[in-house]
Amino acid sequence: MPPLHSQTYPLTPEQAAKLQTLLRERGFTFVEKPYTLYAATKEKLNVSVYEKGPKALLQGRGLEDFITFVMEPEILGEARLGYEAVHEPEQFAPHFGIDESGKGDLFGPLVIAGVYVDGDLARHLRDAGIRDSKGIGTDKKIRELAQVIRNSGAPSEIIVIGPEKYNQLYTKIGNLNRLLAWGHARIIENLCTRVPECHRALSDKFADARVLEKALLKKGSKIQLDQRTKAESDYAVAAASILAREGFIDWLDKHGKDLEIPLAKGVSAKVKSAAAEVIRMYGAGMLPKVAKMHFKTASEILASFQEP
Repeated sequence: MPPLHSQTYPLTPEQAAKLQTLLRERGFTFVEKPYTLYAATKEKLNVSVYEKGPKALLQGRGLEDFITFVMEPEILGEARLGYEAVHEPEQFAPHFGIDESGKGDLFGPLVIAGVYVDGDLARHLRDAGIRDSKGIGTDKKIRELAQVIRNSGAPSEIIVIGPEKYNQLYTKIGNLNRLLAWGHARIIENLCTRVPECHRALSDKFADARVLEKALLKKGSKIQLDQRTKAESDYAVAAASILAREGFIDWLDKHGKDLEIPLAKGVSAKVKSAAAEVIRMYGAGMLPKVAKMHFKTASEILASFQEP
């Protein structure tokens, strides 16, 4: 197995608090990092505990020793490194992993991706450092890992729902969860055509499972559909999250260059400023072509241009 460069662990709130205390006791320096409960570093070993989950992302020098002698015995209470197939055998059983990117961003598309793995593919993705895209800090790294996934031969599918189509579908469907279910169902149907012998799909829990079950067509209707929180710790779901993220950032880059206005991620002040610039340069009719119009931010920006 190649050297380990990163590892992600779901944590309970109690484990997250215990890890924070342990890092302080061992002389780690705490740093500010977005979306984390805390982040700390020592001698090129970085530990970030993200709010969502919570979950710990460990990266850098001395990682395997930290996991073997600190993380596993003192925080997790069990040996996991190298024993994933024992603790989480379902990760290595044949299944589809589904994830999406862009649903919380004003600009850009909703991108939904799916990846099929079996035991060999899951181990290959694990050894290549595939992990949840939310723990990957740069667009460059997202693109590198996306290429690793494509080179692995793992069957994959991706749907990019651009803002214009997204706005039409949202108006028709009227609910983000139902729109997500529609997209997830199309990915599952496409993967079932590619790998008809696969009978299980896993995604993050975003809605009542019945919403997704109802959206499935003939091919997907017989599949075992699992939804759970922290699904991104699964290698297939993590791979799907990376492909979806790549599709999202590529769209933003291309359309930002076409407009000569950088299209930022999220719903920050920078995003609002860019949206206002789109309207100033191209008129209000351009905004629905690059933004999700059911966001409150979109309404606020349009209203600001209508005020006397």
